[in-house]
Amino acid sequence: MSSLGILGAGTMGAGLALVAAQAGLDVVLLDRDDAAAQRGRGYVESRLRRDVLKGRRPAAEADAVLARVTATDSYADLAGLPLVIEAVFEDRAVKRDVIGRVEQVLPADAVLASNTSAMPITGLAEFSRRPERFLGMHFFSPAERMPLVEIICGRRTSDDTLAAALDLARALGKTPIVVNDAPGFFTSRFIGSFITESLRMVTAGVDPALVEEGARRVGMPMGALAISDSIGLDVSVHAARQRALDEGRPAPEPGPVGLLVERGRHGRTSGHGFYDYGPDGEAVLWPGLAELFPRAAEQPALDDVGTRILYAQLVEGTRAFADGVLTSARDGDLGATLGVGFPLALGGPFAAIDAIGVAAFVAEADRLAAAHGPPFDVPDLVREMAQRGLTFHGDGGPAVVPPGRRG
Repeated sequence: MSSLGILGAGTMGAGLALVAAQAGLDVVLLDRDDAAAQRGRGYVESRLRRDVLKGRRPAAEADAVLARVTATDSYADLAGLPLVIEAVFEDRAVKRDVIGRVEQVLPADAVLASNTSAMPITGLAEFSRRPERFLGMHFFSPAERMPLVEIICGRRTSDDTLAAALDLARALGKTPIVVNDAPGFFTSRFIGSFITESLRMVTAGVDPALVEEGARRVGMPMGALAISDSIGLDVSVHAARQRALDEGRPAPEPGPVGLLVERGRHGRTSGHGFYDYGPDGEAVLWPGLAELFPRAAEQPALDDVGTRILYAQLVEGTRAFADGVLTSARDGDLGATLGVGFPLALGGPFAAIDAIGVAAFVAEADRLAAAHGPPFDVPDLVREMAQRGLTFHGDGGPAVVPPGRRG
């Protein structure tokens, strides 16, 4: 593969263009108008110039990399490309429009990949005339630094399409994991369990500072409230509404994130979210959280908070495994550590469970479920593993469904 198309020249699309051009690929970077496309190319240029100023690469090399990136607003410039990545706004209507337009110019055997972080690939493939040549390639931001790509097989994704995506991942120097299609795939639902359990504690009256420190205690690089601010609280609200729409459910209640958005607190980019952000980037938890979420008179121990945060993620990982979303425990460990910040020292959720002992993990999860409810309910498959003395990485572990073969 010598060329690549990218739909959407925002931070993700432009970051992917930089990665691809550095790997020697010719890139066509498309956006809704020429100004937006040129801004994306400008992002590539700024990163290359920064490298030159810091002595990381010679100017001639930077010029050669930039020359491989063509910015455009014409879909005709994508004609003949073997693979195109869609990296536009997380909205089904927007994605339907760009998928329909790009397929008018692509060759019949071209692969179209969506960079969506959570929208079901099988549903998006319905907008394609060639669903067997459609799949997900979920990159992580910033694309030029994050090493992981989560490849998602829809129900009709062909083996040749998966092979092309794996070839591209290798060409870009990314570590791929392969998962089956489901809302949130693996990485989004996994980090969602961390955020959801943290927010459950805050709304139940646990001091937000204690919740954030509990995350750090178990090795998370950031607390869930800081992560939510970084993602964008308004973005999270939109994603929750979109997921409900995808699943045919009513729009969700505002929840703690929605309550902040209603007060004009949209996260780090706006300067106000769970934290207030100063001009130098310093962050302080918003004092108004105490009024919005009154503190309980009795606070849990820090270790107990950390245990809830850790086990919410471990249990969610086992659910993804039991559901057949994950194709292997190894991919789950890679996805969690390289993609969404699970403590590298623990080796990933499945390595951590093996180290704890599957039977001991089940017993502790059951204790937490009795105290704190369904987020800690362990799937039957893992109970069977505990009874049989199996581990996730040892010989004789449970089989999982191969990629693209669910249902």
